[in-house]
Amino acid sequence: MNPVETFHIEILGGEDEPETERIRQRVSVRTASVDAAKDRALRLFARARVPQRFGEPAEAVRVIDGAGTEVFHWSRFDERG
Repeated sequence: MNPVETFHIEILGGEDEPETERIRQRVSVRTASVDAAKDRALRLFARARVPQRFGEPAEAVRVIDGAGTEVFHWSRFDERG
């Protein structure tokens, strides 16, 4: 049985925004692998990229592990493959 770890997924606005306002959404997930957290982050990011009624679409997503280390980062400029 794999141990379950908590990952924090943050949906981010543009880099020109102040860091305190840049985080548009934060979700915590418990999963057994960083790959599962990455998949969840990409799904959330795809939804956040849809044109919004207010404000601009999300620019990036990152996954942070329980120790506070960024383990994954994806921006709208990266190619999904």
